[in-house]
Amino acid sequence: MKKILVPIDFSKKSEYASKMAAKIAKKSNSSIYLLHLIEVPTGAVDMGNGSNFSIPEVMLYLRKVKERVLKFKETFFDDTIDVHHSIWFQKPFEGILKYADKINANLIVMGSKGHSEFDEILIGSNTEKVVRRSKRPVIVVKKDDKKFKLKDIVFASSFKKDNHEVFSKFLDFANQFNSKIHLLKVNTPTQFESTQNSTEKIKDFIGAYKMPKHTINIYNDTSIQGGILNFSRDINSDLIALSTHGRSGLSHLFSASVTKKLSKKALKPMLTIKI
Repeated sequence: MKKILVPIDFSKKSEYASKMAAKIAKKSNSSIYLLHLIEVPTGAVDMGNGSNFSIPEVMLYLRKVKERVLKFKETFFDDTIDVHHSIWFQKPFEGILKYADKINANLIVMGSKGHSEFDEILIGSNTEKVVRRSKRPVIVVKKDDKKFKLKDIVFASSFKKDNHEVFSKFLDFANQFNSKIHLLKVNTPTQFESTQNSTEKIKDFIGAYKMPKHTINIYNDTSIQGGILNFSRDINSDLIALSTHGRSGLSHLFSASVTKKLSKKALKPMLTIKI
């Protein structure tokens, strides 16, 4: 991993994402790319024909924005990290995806609004749109975790064939940090499978990989999202990794609503990788 993209809007969620990205960059010797996006008001498009904005006003505004970006950079990243910054005129989620392609980012780290299950953390936000369309792994950060580490990572999956590409990308990420991987399959009353069959399914799935230290876990719960959350809390995991289909954004794991519900309840960072 060489390039980490961090979209910033100077909010608390940007600060949380930046702090995590800084820790990841130090451990992986990666460069940070800060991106601030400005949506241009309609009246500013033609600044010479009776618009509400003059060129000096726009230039002053841009200078102030650049000052804030540089101050943000200085506050959250020390001199040991290689940090770049850009300011683009673009709609947020479109600009993030285009810039990620431009720099060939290996990872996107974004904050999300809301800090409890009562808040709309991701759904309908720019973060959700990026996760839905991004070809690159995305880490979603929901709180300021001063003790953040990547010692224990949960990879929750159905362990079907179409998850192999996701799992390969996930291993590339986990191996950067020498993390212990906790492979998790959740069984529910409506999607029940014996522990023996589930265990064999996971073993067959990982058979083609050179696995780092890991555990195989079958967890029974009333819902898949509940099982993932409860298991992650039981082992005090540092991160939850999930796969997502682009057609439904944060709404695919085993059913149409699992990741959506997880995004509203899980305060642990979530790594999403598109199938």
